[in-house]
Amino acid sequence: MAYESVRGMRDILPQDIGYWTLLEDKVREVARRFNYREIRVPLVEHTELFSRGIGEATDVVNKEMYTFPDKKGRSLTLRPEATASVVRAYVEHGLFTTEPFQKLFYIGPMFRYEKPQKGRSRQFHQYGVEAIGSLDPALDVEVINLAWELMDSLGLKGLSLRLNSIGCAADRKQYRQILRDYFAERIESMCEDCQRRYEENPLRILDCKNDLCQPHIKDAPGSAEHLCKSCADHFASVRQHLDRLGLSYTIDSRLVRGLDYYTRTVFELVSVDLGAKDELLGGGRYDGLVEMLGGPPTPGVGFAGGMERLILVLKERMQPHDTQRLDLFLATLGEEGRSLALDLARDLRRQGLSVDLDYRGRALRKQMTQANQLGARYLLVLGDDETASKKGKLKKMDSGVETEVILTVEEIERVIE
Repeated sequence: MAYESVRGMRDILPQDIGYWTLLEDKVREVARRFNYREIRVPLVEHTELFSRGIGEATDVVNKEMYTFPDKKGRSLTLRPEATASVVRAYVEHGLFTTEPFQKLFYIGPMFRYEKPQKGRSRQFHQYGVEAIGSLDPALDVEVINLAWELMDSLGLKGLSLRLNSIGCAADRKQYRQILRDYFAERIESMCEDCQRRYEENPLRILDCKNDLCQPHIKDAPGSAEHLCKSCADHFASVRQHLDRLGLSYTIDSRLVRGLDYYTRTVFELVSVDLGAKDELLGGGRYDGLVEMLGGPPTPGVGFAGGMERLILVLKERMQPHDTQRLDLFLATLGEEGRSLALDLARDLRRQGLSVDLDYRGRALRKQMTQANQLGARYLLVLGDDETASKKGKLKKMDSGVETEVILTVEEIERVIE
């Protein structure tokens, strides 16, 4: 019987790993520059964490979660996102007492039961940041700036920001009623999901992608037009900080994001490099989530982005060996050359160089083809002559330039470095 992976759960093969490690390294490097520390949370959580934190009326909770009973009948869920888990860890470990202001980032797999398509899987990967413990509008902008710096470091062009504020709990309550009044005469001609959302939480209607509903959503009242003074002042301050940093943005007063824990600032960072589906990442404030999950009233702000779609962009721009190049390939002729290659490979690897050689007894021509396929930076042929003279020609693969070297670790390392 030939087994296949579960639909929507994809293997990441060795030839693609270089793209993933490149992206992960960039996330960690940029997060370090902003003083965000890594946190790792479990893949499985109690279902109530997400149903309560994300919201019962959201598509994530209603349609997309992988939920199952454990052997004691407790309902568990594979995490569909990480913010609720990070906040749960913040509360569970009493960080609000020991270190109430936390700047954290994460990288890892998430799970949602969605239709698999290019750049989207049922097991997918996200990176994200969470800044917990401050209501300062400058922190909203720091989070956005971090996201912008990350995309810029990856070479993505045409970056712009969609920005909105959905206000505090009182603002949202008022805005929900405004939306109910607006959609009341339209809801019968909209999709079944929107009819359900109309009763449960009309803000979710604004997330609908159904073409049937778009004409009605397009003219809906915007949330930024119905803010209390405190939230309006906060939103104005966010915009002032963005202007000061020179980060361009567009106000989208119907942007609400897909999860119920958001408050005040919400945003999406987009790029022309992704074409029609141009969203790179999204996030916003969640000032009530810590309290909702058992902690004290504590504000927070963050974002999350999908890795698969970024990997597709990286693949279009570079060859696999550009992301993880081999330093040296040792091509061998005869047993003496092979023995010398094995010794040199061992010693050079101990010095931190990546080194490979042939283990299939192939002809020199095929070994050189393998060196090219691996994207080796240098090639060194070792045969009887090289073994006897203790000298060889180190070839730089990009230029073809050869340098004669004494076959010692120090000499080879000096030329390669």
